[in-house]
Amino acid sequence: MKLHEYQSKAIFSKNNIPIPRGRVAATAEEAKHFSEELGGRVVVKAQVLVGGRGKAGGVRLAKTSKEAEELAAQILGMEIKGLPVRRILIDEAVSIDREIYLAITIDRKARKPVLIASSSGGVEIEEVARVTPEHVYKIHIDPLLGLRDYQARDMAVSLDLPRAYWKTFLDICQGLWKAFLSTDSTLAEINPLVITSDKRFLALDGKMIIDDNALYRHPDLIDLWDIDSEVQTEMEARKFGLSYIQLDGSIGCMVNGAGLAMATMDILTHFGGRPANFLDIGGGASAEKVAAAFRLLLEDPKVCSVLLNIFGGITRCDEVARGILIAISDLNPSIPIVVRLAGTNAELGNRLLTSARMITASTLSDAAQKAIKLAQGVELEHSG
Repeated sequence: MKLHEYQSKAIFSKNNIPIPRGRVAATAEEAKHFSEELGGRVVVKAQVLVGGRGKAGGVRLAKTSKEAEELAAQILGMEIKGLPVRRILIDEAVSIDREIYLAITIDRKARKPVLIASSSGGVEIEEVARVTPEHVYKIHIDPLLGLRDYQARDMAVSLDLPRAYWKTFLDICQGLWKAFLSTDSTLAEINPLVITSDKRFLALDGKMIIDDNALYRHPDLIDLWDIDSEVQTEMEARKFGLSYIQLDGSIGCMVNGAGLAMATMDILTHFGGRPANFLDIGGGASAEKVAAAFRLLLEDPKVCSVLLNIFGGITRCDEVARGILIAISDLNPSIPIVVRLAGTNAELGNRLLTSARMITASTLSDAAQKAIKLAQGVELEHSG
């Protein structure tokens, strides 16, 4: 779950990371009023969960409250990368002496959190790492010990910060670690962390990504979720406890088990097919859950055939078959459906599906090739 800049900076502030004075506005009139409160000279920033806001014209400097109102009216009417701008952040403008990149994320290879910093703040860290990797510094954090003060001081030395700034920088690093840890984040990023002309540190921009698998521990954070940025089908899948990720292919996949789902997608790709999604219904899925998953597949207009690959262990194949039949009865799909059932009650499940004139397969290879051929036939019909 991605947080907006203003939401991320609010969490930073709670953890003693200094941020600029700012207010969130939903109208141009509010922007003008907040600009007056902040002294007139402000930065008007679109609040959308995509990068490149500045290049798209979504971050503008206003020298007066009247100009802030005009810019706000323009930005609130924008779409940036397909997302509508519904809110803007009005931040006080500051004079900058130096910009730094600072973040904590997960290094999956090392299986540890990692503190990342660069003396090239204000630009995308991926670009810095590509062009000048020597300017990116990393320190791994032991999850049992947490971020140690000496590690933050080592980072200050790497960044060539004057000693007078070390204490404040250490406090900011510790605040960022607390924000990261307390919210079960996968990323807590300040870009840029600036030193102002009056020698203050300020987090001018903030970005946080929360592990949505841990949201049950953070009911207060659920209300921060911006559904505009989410694929609606994926949001619907969460309601039923389904693991669903939309892709760009034409073959809808429904599988029980993440490993089996990956294998199914791999074999489709091997035979020249393109999966339309990752969909894991999990173990012990009920007929109602299977029906909900099936509806998600059929609601995707790109899907030209469906491949169901179910291995019955905890999940009974006949229960899956009943769920499929419920969904078919409700939706009356026009696209071909290939089913491969194996394991517990597979024979009964296959009998139920065969009676409904569905296409069955005994092996995954056979099922994948049938689904690909049928999808190609539907695509030809549509193109004709």
